[in-house]
Amino acid sequence: MSVATRLGGLDTRTSVIGGVGTALVAAAILSFLVAPALTWPIAVAFAAFVVVSYLVAEGSTARFLLFLTTTSTVLILGFITVYLVINALPVAREMGLYLLVGSDPFWNTGTNVYSLVPMMWGTLVTTVIATLVAAPLGVAGAVFISEIAPAWAREIVKPAVEMLAGIPSIVYGFIGFTLINQFMQQELSLPTFGSLFVTGLVIGVMALPTVVSVAEDAIASVPDPMRDGAQALGATDWQTTTSVTLPAAFSGISAAVLLGVGRAVGETMAATVILGNVTNLPDPLMDVFGNTITLTSLIASQYGAASGLQFSALFAAGVVLFVTVMGFSIGSQLIERRMRRTLGGDS
Repeated sequence: MSVATRLGGLDTRTSVIGGVGTALVAAAILSFLVAPALTWPIAVAFAAFVVVSYLVAEGSTARFLLFLTTTSTVLILGFITVYLVINALPVAREMGLYLLVGSDPFWNTGTNVYSLVPMMWGTLVTTVIATLVAAPLGVAGAVFISEIAPAWAREIVKPAVEMLAGIPSIVYGFIGFTLINQFMQQELSLPTFGSLFVTGLVIGVMALPTVVSVAEDAIASVPDPMRDGAQALGATDWQTTTSVTLPAAFSGISAAVLLGVGRAVGETMAATVILGNVTNLPDPLMDVFGNTITLTSLIASQYGAASGLQFSALFAAGVVLFVTVMGFSIGSQLIERRMRRTLGGDS
């Protein structure tokens, strides 16, 4: 059903409430941009209008508020995108392709020379390490919770795994910095206090709840007749899991891994605490125990003292992060949509 058809089917009361409410919201946004002093009176008028409308026409007001919250999400995302791009344009005009492919010097605030190569490399390495940790452990945990664990164990393990997501990232970073880093220095004689390997390991543990939760939902959504049919043919429980359940849920599991990777790419505090503010590539380049910086830790460690072109360079780092994470999110949604079509018999 098209948007025009939906709007044409609205009754007069809903149309009036939607029109007046939209006008008040538009006026509030315009006043915030042009005359901030008028924002509060318009906001109060909008709140009073919502209360009165809800008392008079509860259903119509609820439809308008749901429509408003949905459209505001899209608008906020659009405003964030435009704001990031506008603030990143000065350094993009000044640096050009050097911003993405430039060599030494990579980051020199004195001469206003900025290249994001070390930060993108650090983000790539830590993300790959985190994925190697979160993907196999997360899928294994999801299989155990959904297919193997008895009911009493499932009731304990699943909430415990999900509680890992509630631990602040700064705590993970502090544990990695004080325990794992010191262990690596003492036992492996690492020359630097902070490494990409430790950062990736910690971020991988942080991404585990996301991978386990989404993958477990995907496995649980596989229709029971598929399992029953395999077992009726003589397959064992493990053979059913590996030959039927996991292939059927592969799209959802892939989406879970992509969401976990997105969490790894966007992690800030753990990387900032563990890594040093080293704006150079590791030497040698493939040294996973070397010390450099990620895109997120660059922004977190330098935004307080940044100004001018350096400030714009930090916004450019934010644009790269935004595009990367958005790509992972869109990819995971496309894979999950394909899984629903496949399991629903539409393809």
